[in-house]
Amino acid sequence: MDEIPLSSLFYRALTIAAKACNLPTLEDETQELVQSALSDLRQCSTRIAKLALFSPNEQLADIPTRDLVYLLLPYVLSEVQSRVRATEREDRLDLVKEVKRHLEASVHYVELYEIVTSEDKELYDRPASAIVDPAKRRELKIKQFKREKDIKARIEAVRKRMNQSVTEPGSNLELIVAILPDPSKKDADSNEEPDADTEEILREALVLLLRYVYAEVQTQLERTNEELELLRNAPPLPPQAPPSDDPRMAKKREEDTMWRLDAPLNRGGPDGKGPLLDPQGKPLRPFVLLGSNAADRARLQAQVFQPDHRLPTMSVEEYLELEKQRGNIITGGGPASENKPTSKEQLAIDAEQDGTIFGEEKAEEKRLKDESWAQYTDTHPKGAGNTMNRG
Repeated sequence: MDEIPLSSLFYRALTIAAKACNLPTLEDETQELVQSALSDLRQCSTRIAKLALFSPNEQLADIPTRDLVYLLLPYVLSEVQSRVRATEREDRLDLVKEVKRHLEASVHYVELYEIVTSEDKELYDRPASAIVDPAKRRELKIKQFKREKDIKARIEAVRKRMNQSVTEPGSNLELIVAILPDPSKKDADSNEEPDADTEEILREALVLLLRYVYAEVQTQLERTNEELELLRNAPPLPPQAPPSDDPRMAKKREEDTMWRLDAPLNRGGPDGKGPLLDPQGKPLRPFVLLGSNAADRARLQAQVFQPDHRLPTMSVEEYLELEKQRGNIITGGGPASENKPTSKEQLAIDAEQDGTIFGEEKAEEKRLKDESWAQYTDTHPKGAGNTMNRG
């Protein structure tokens, strides 16, 4: 049986790993994909070591473009390894140590061939968590974020030059798969050799991708070290006592369960479909109170999401109109009211309209008013009402 080419093996592992990144980690289907990707990636690592593709005596210019992609292998291994399901603390500790080893290998290769600039190395030389001053720590994180954003924008520009549809990838593994050429299509067109421009663009994209991965690895290394510290310093789990057949202990456990507020309910059988209440009226399994028909259930459901305050029943304009009808709004005043004649002055003006019925009526009204006032002044001397000399 012919051995699968290294490029096809690596591309297949990347495709499976990218698919596993979009699924829940604890699912059995995800773990099958993770184990399949790990198997392919380990085969790639073994074959790369046998072929001796990388040497510390080489420089970046000495590495062919087709081999440059395999510098991403340690990072991909760390991503897939971190998604392996581990429920026990010791298993998780060994798993995190393995992830850290792959991350450090990824940093080693990128720095060995001087793929990252001196500014990148200086920017990520010290972890942000080691800085005590919050302002300096925040400033460092902002600089790191801007550098990653700049590199990612340059990767998108190169992808446009490669005639790729620049869509936002769901993970870094999907980004790697999008940049790498599909070996199956290359095999189908094996008679066509890639031109120099295409290879140059691909090499530029891989270098930018390695710089972007370098920044991601530095952040993940910091988180990995924190998790290792937590796992190493976590207190041991208390040993579980074996069940006792002593009737006194069984009675004590029954009493403790009876007086607990959160006592576990009997689910009414293994399928949870047994009777709702026991003969004494005690619930045997959880239940939900619902309406007797669909209308009641819809009404109760509509009352779930409601505002926690009273909503207005009328607009501001309607409220002011209602208050005006009740006489609670004072109108008038101002310069127009000051220039308006008083009732006495208006009566005198109306009485001067001679020759009209309205004028005669107002003149008679003024005469009666003056006569009433004269009678009042005759019977009430000036100052008679002010007996206390006030005002």
